[in-house]
Amino acid sequence: MLTLDQKLLRDLWRLKGQALAIAVVIAGGVMTLILSVTTLEALSGARDRFYASHHFAEVFADVKRAPLGVAGRVQEIEGVNLVAPQVQAALRLSLSGFDDPIRGLAQSIPDGRQPTLNRLHLVAGGLPEPGRDDQVVVSDAFAEAHGLTPGDGLEAIIDGRRVALRIAGVASSPEFLYQVAPTDLMPDYRRYAVLWMNQRSLASAYGMEGAFNRLSLTLQAGASVEAVIDALDLALARYGGTGAWTREEQTSHRFLEEELNQQRIQATVLPAIFLSVSAFLLSVVMGRLIQTQREQVAVLKAFGYGDGELARHYGLLTAAIVLLGWALGVALGAWAASGLATLYRDYFRFPDMPVRVPASALALSLAIVAASALIGTWRAVWRAVSRPPAEAMRPPAPQRFRRSALERALPAALLGQEGRIILRNLGRHPAKAGFSIAGIALSAGLLMVGAYQLDAVETMIDQQYRQVLRMDMELTFVDAIPARAAGELRHLPGVLAVETWRRVPVTLSHGHREARTSLLGMEAEPRLRQVLDSDGRAQRLPEEGVLLTRYLADQLGAKVGDELHVAVMEGQRRQLTLPLAALVDEPLGVGAYLTRTQLNRVMVEGSAISGAWLLVDPARREALNAALWEMPAVAAIGRLDEAERGIRDYLDETLLIAALIFVAIATSIGFGVVYNNARIAFAERARELATLQVLGYTRAEVARILLGEIALLTLAAIPPGWAIGLLFSRLLNQAFSSDLFRIPLVFTPQAFAFAASGVLAASLLVSVMVVIRLGRLDKIRVLKAVE
Repeated sequence: MLTLDQKLLRDLWRLKGQALAIAVVIAGGVMTLILSVTTLEALSGARDRFYASHHFAEVFADVKRAPLGVAGRVQEIEGVNLVAPQVQAALRLSLSGFDDPIRGLAQSIPDGRQPTLNRLHLVAGGLPEPGRDDQVVVSDAFAEAHGLTPGDGLEAIIDGRRVALRIAGVASSPEFLYQVAPTDLMPDYRRYAVLWMNQRSLASAYGMEGAFNRLSLTLQAGASVEAVIDALDLALARYGGTGAWTREEQTSHRFLEEELNQQRIQATVLPAIFLSVSAFLLSVVMGRLIQTQREQVAVLKAFGYGDGELARHYGLLTAAIVLLGWALGVALGAWAASGLATLYRDYFRFPDMPVRVPASALALSLAIVAASALIGTWRAVWRAVSRPPAEAMRPPAPQRFRRSALERALPAALLGQEGRIILRNLGRHPAKAGFSIAGIALSAGLLMVGAYQLDAVETMIDQQYRQVLRMDMELTFVDAIPARAAGELRHLPGVLAVETWRRVPVTLSHGHREARTSLLGMEAEPRLRQVLDSDGRAQRLPEEGVLLTRYLADQLGAKVGDELHVAVMEGQRRQLTLPLAALVDEPLGVGAYLTRTQLNRVMVEGSAISGAWLLVDPARREALNAALWEMPAVAAIGRLDEAERGIRDYLDETLLIAALIFVAIATSIGFGVVYNNARIAFAERARELATLQVLGYTRAEVARILLGEIALLTLAAIPPGWAIGLLFSRLLNQAFSSDLFRIPLVFTPQAFAFAASGVLAASLLVSVMVVIRLGRLDKIRVLKAVE
């Protein structure tokens, strides 16, 4: 074995603690990259395969009622490939042994056959037999939640009529990979179901014989999507069309794309943060390590070793540490991706989602860590190997001994002898002290980001379900009905308060920007469904004008006072201009709000409502459910406590787990930075510390000098660490904001305390290790003069 290779192995063994600390930092960055890229590949690959094999449509349109012959005319639109008309109906279900209300959606399929588009993936059983009016296929998530199998029975209310149904099969569909109720954000598989029925049976039950109310289609290659949608809207307008939309706006696909976008952000932002920290740490550690081996380098060069050989030696030392961190990061990333994929299978119902670490992710992560190592160490290695042997053998020039500005500012009695030694050493090495403070501050900043995520998620949920949504139940009616129905609801058992609402689909435009949403008409001063300003105060709705969620207003480029063009997609399909009266700050979803009176006036209708919010006595909920089951006008019943539980479960299993991983990695970085600083400082000052002991200082006094320096650097790093945490948190907040949810930018005292306590705990642990090493210091060896 070559002499330099033997030295390499000895150095690795001697530096095993420091090497492992750096490797853990590198592993954190690699882990986040592997986790995000692997999950991204698994989700997108499963999506693409399922969409292609089951012919997922590209454009969708809803109408009030259109003859089947209209589908033939749509087929003739330039650019249209396949067209699939369907009947779609909201329904309610009842299951024996389950008392809570169940919402559902029924879709038609050709009698006894697979649909042309959005084909079903059968998990169990088969399709309904031709001519059978009572057979249905149910969504696999709903069947799994209730333990349903082919042959089991259901009772449903479709268009106000009770229907007894029998399960023929269990299936999933590309249209409902993310099976969520229309007004919810998170799936509730026990209380929401999708059913597929024969075309003739559903059309008969819903009063749609010879007609359809949902259209799906695919496009020819090279077709203009905008032109097809314009022509489709024109063709369906007279039949109550509410405006066609593309796959990107389809609910299930949109939720999936938001998750993919978050993984793309995580695959770029988080690894960049961790790997930049590891590059900085490698630079500091390798530079100071090589400086401590100054004499060894000089001797090796004197014995004839060239610059290239020495550069190779230190390059291999760095490579060994980097490869250890990379291998550890790949293993942890693959393990975490497998666990996360198990979670995603519960939310996105892919028939098959294999998880494999892509070779491209391995190559990319290795290239990134190699580049960060090269950037971090090349200067230190070059300075070491380019120094002439005679200069390297000469001890470093003594430092100038003078009182620092800080030392002069503090009373001598307050500092003491040990304090002056600490301040003078830091004052003579400002660059080293600055790098140490910067490294600790980065770890404190990362800890603060993790704490911010944990606090902000809790704040977001509390704001949405304690201040905004204060109701217990949300009722949606089959059609708009007179507002006097609120009086009937108030007399139902267990109902404590009622507020009604009206919802109308619209397209909002401002300049060249537009957004599809709905106008929600409420009471002028809503109590059960409040709208909040930026300070969290409930707002009264103005008599004229519309309120927009701030995120939606930013998308439209609109400010308070601007005129918004409103294209109503229901009823007389009026074109309006409404002023933007104020902005609303809500953490979940986007919306446009105005008084119900104003919306009824805009729609040129009487006092009509689309639904109601109820405040309910929990003790009488079962009686209320029974009474609502007898009301055929109620199309759907939503429970807010279950919606809150669903979103909490989702965030606990995704964002909060990610935040905990972030905190764990940041803690390891903090320990790695403090540990390496302490170990190198100990190696650099071993001669000085031994000298102090020989001169009469006790081991405790010498330990206080070294530990005091560690404590001073740590305390000095906490304020800039907080500043770094604020910056990183703001960047992550902006990166993860979407129209589905916005994590509020809130910082609690606990977040600042957590960041500070994290680095202080790491410093305390390192201090114990340093004291133990100080007790093993060989004073005779380190005091030998350089020959």
